[in-house]
Amino acid sequence: MTPLPTRPLGTSGLELPALGLGGAPLGELFQRLPEAQAQATLQAAWESGIRYFDTAPWYGHGLSEHRTGHLLRQQTPGSFLCSTKVGRVYTRFRGHPDQAPRQPWAGGLPFTLRFDYSYDGIMRSYEDSLLRLGLNQVQALVIHDLDFGYHRTEAHVARKFKELESGWKALDELKRSGEIAAIGAGINEEALMMRFLDQVPLDFFLVAMPYTLMDQEVLDQEFPACEQQGVGIVVGAPYASGILATGPAPEAKYRYAPASPDALEKVRRLSAICARHQVPLKAAALQFPLGHPLVASIIPGAFTPEQVQENRQLLDISIPTDLWQELQHEGLLRPDAPVPAG
Repeated sequence: MTPLPTRPLGTSGLELPALGLGGAPLGELFQRLPEAQAQATLQAAWESGIRYFDTAPWYGHGLSEHRTGHLLRQQTPGSFLCSTKVGRVYTRFRGHPDQAPRQPWAGGLPFTLRFDYSYDGIMRSYEDSLLRLGLNQVQALVIHDLDFGYHRTEAHVARKFKELESGWKALDELKRSGEIAAIGAGINEEALMMRFLDQVPLDFFLVAMPYTLMDQEVLDQEFPACEQQGVGIVVGAPYASGILATGPAPEAKYRYAPASPDALEKVRRLSAICARHQVPLKAAALQFPLGHPLVASIIPGAFTPEQVQENRQLLDISIPTDLWQELQHEGLLRPDAPVPAG
């Protein structure tokens, strides 16, 4: 395998490997994950040359951070990069652990959360994450899930952005002191990207859904605005939460929910074109976001060592320019979408 290239993360000065590991599956997203399997998956990532690991308190209510930290604290400081997230503060569940709320996680830990984007909430979340990880530093912090999916109404979202005014002071202090190198915002819905850009000087967005083979609407407004402000992009779900990895299977998930008939049909057409060019759909899905100059890294998650190893190998597959051109000609990919060099 060729060494992973690094790319600048906006104008932050931080360089990220083109491929990292996303930590949501380690928190038992969709299915339980035995501890031995979780650790084997992390070890496979390390042995594959992956040195960028992203996690969050939200993933399994702390479980993903515990598992990720178990690997990273055994490594030489400075030999890896880690990002985690802020915006949720956890306390112990005051009841029988089996009765603790765990949705949407199949398992996870028996802790309960409150959203808190204030100065004190950000600092508490940061310190708690370091304790769970067993590290005394991470390279980046991401403002997590300040969107309508979790906060529902405009009034509630507006209150949380108001709360973030003091929270931003905490993040700015951490960056100015050198404790972190970059500040990001996690985005599930592209509609809020412009709002963040108007209100806080971010270094990057971690986008879950808005830029994959399934959807490139951010090329209209959001990505040009990011480029103008020197804001980088990390793509958190290049497989669109599963459907671009499984193909049009009955159990396929798109945007973290069962795929619609329209989504399944689009993936059937994508798969057919990839097959004609003898390229796995997964390779095209994984490599596509890296064609955009704003994208510093892609961080697909994995449930098994084999999935990690496959992701690493898929990056080395040569994809002919003709494939991208046919996808654009068939209306499956925007004609203005930058694509990887052949």
